[in-house]
Amino acid sequence: MNASSTPAHLLEGLTTPHVADALLRLGLPVRCAPATVRPLQPGTRVAGRVRPARHAGSVDVFLEALEQSAPGEVLVVDNGGRRGEACVGDLTALEVQGAGLAGMVVWGLHRDTSELHAIGLPVFSEGALPTGPLRLDPQHPDALRSARVGDHTVSPDDVVLGDDDGIVFLPLDRVVEVAERAREIRDTERRQAELVASGVSLRHQLHFGEYLRARAASGTTFREHLRSLGGALEE
Repeated sequence: MNASSTPAHLLEGLTTPHVADALLRLGLPVRCAPATVRPLQPGTRVAGRVRPARHAGSVDVFLEALEQSAPGEVLVVDNGGRRGEACVGDLTALEVQGAGLAGMVVWGLHRDTSELHAIGLPVFSEGALPTGPLRLDPQHPDALRSARVGDHTVSPDDVVLGDDDGIVFLPLDRVVEVAERAREIRDTERRQAELVASGVSLRHQLHFGEYLRARAASGTTFREHLRSLGGALEE
């Protein structure tokens, strides 16, 4: 990645579906947060390098993470998807915002919803609950080095992108390549959509009748057919 470029800058104009498809095309793992992790406010977008924090019942882990953070990062909070407590609220959001971070992604619940709306920091979580933590566990030894989000473990070696479709993670050292492939996918899909809007059906663009004949004759798969058409059509 160019030292003068940030992950957020490289991902401008791209959606999580574009990036997820690019990861798949490049043979990289497609790591998404659980579908229950949603933006607090529809239309919210967040992008940046992961700043992980594993919550154990106390806000100090977030403050410590912020001591190590850089502007533009995204605080990714691992609360194990707990449904019985909120782990972040307005004070954490204000501190994150004041440190110059781009937002928060929480595998768990938030509270102080009205205040969070007023603060305006991009927040993604699994929902709201009035009560804060009712426990205090020992801090995980990797509490500031990695965070779990659903089935995946992420670290500062990852970048997070979030929008109305959810959250996707990608490796920092491949972000330029992923972004380039995602832009190709976006531009191809836009061309396809414009043609459909002008009256050229997707079936016509994809030579679908030819595919059905080839499948019947030789077992050609749809993906093989698309690749035979070249890069002007998106798989």
